Amino acid sequence: MSKFFKGFVFGTFSTLAAIAGSLYAFHQIVIQPIEDQENRAAENKRRAQRKQLSAHHN
Repeated sequence: MSKFFKGFVFGTFSTLAAIAGSLYAFHQIVIQPIEDQENRAAENKRRAQRKQLSAHHN
């Protein structure tokens, strides 16, 4: 293999790894906290509905 081809393959894999790493970091830093907050809000809403129903059935 020529030096150019080896460098090209290494550069391509390095670039793909950098892109994958940045996408993973973006997901962990930006998207995951938003999803967690939405899940907490939905759980709190379900709890409130259960409390409201049980309060009116006594």
